[in-house]
Amino acid sequence: MELHQVRYFLAVASTLNFTRAAEQCNVTQPALTKGVQKLEQELGGQLIYRERQLTQLTDLGKEVLPMLERTLASAEAVRRRAQEFQRKDVAPLKIGLAPSISASLVLDPIAEIAKFVPGLHVELREGAAEKLVDLLLEGEINAAMVGDVQDVPARIDDWSLFEERYVAVLAPTHRLANRPSIGIDDLRETILLERAECDVAPKIQKSYFPEKPPQLGHCSGHDLHLQHMAAAGFGVILAPEHMPRLPTLKSIPLEGDPVSREVRLLAVQGRRYSPALDAFVKVARLRDWSVEVPDRRVLRAAVPEAARTPA
Repeated sequence: MELHQVRYFLAVASTLNFTRAAEQCNVTQPALTKGVQKLEQELGGQLIYRERQLTQLTDLGKEVLPMLERTLASAEAVRRRAQEFQRKDVAPLKIGLAPSISASLVLDPIAEIAKFVPGLHVELREGAAEKLVDLLLEGEINAAMVGDVQDVPARIDDWSLFEERYVAVLAPTHRLANRPSIGIDDLRETILLERAECDVAPKIQKSYFPEKPPQLGHCSGHDLHLQHMAAAGFGVILAPEHMPRLPTLKSIPLEGDPVSREVRLLAVQGRRYSPALDAFVKVARLRDWSVEVPDRRVLRAAVPEAARTPA
């Protein structure tokens, strides 16, 4: 089945006249008739009754008409999209974000490159860091922003953007909710909500509890589940400060910032960048992320050195 055959049939179905249909398609009537006949042969049945003064669709013609209309419309949409892409009227950019990475972090870079990349069309996708690496290699996304990730494949370019501290996330009714910061003694008496397959608890234990592990309460592999537990007063989450969180929760700094992570930008090595991706990578790498990351020197200065140094 060829598209011009479909177009000829639709023209006849619309005009019910072979002469006018041929004029509409800008072809001779014999060429149009031959195209419709080939379509009928491929579909295995007559589509049009041909009579001297009357042309009508057969039952088969009526049955396939809406499907062929959709087929032609889809093909023309694909062609237009391809032409727009070649003219750079559309510049797609698919960015993957780890669950704990807030979309607000990429909004300013996107707004900046939109000024000089016409037709920018951004799609944000969320997934675990390992899954985002797979999507990068499969070409499903163009770039990814992740936190701690293990064993990045050699084919992935990996740039550090900024360091991000962990904070305590808890309900406003929690006994620690009004503290300016939370220290070692506070955490020793607090139940921590644990994210499955997360290395935050070992980091806390190494920095704060070298001899005795912290009290770990409920756990989940989903950040939102933990947040609902925290909102219900079941415990405290130790989470990256930019992690999207429920508006009913509060975040409080940890004294001495004992736990942090690097937020990293990933892209496939050696793959040709589109103009949109090239602009995003350059803007992200050159951006002064200190605008997004609060200065921790004030808090550190207020905390005794002994409290900042792991035992």
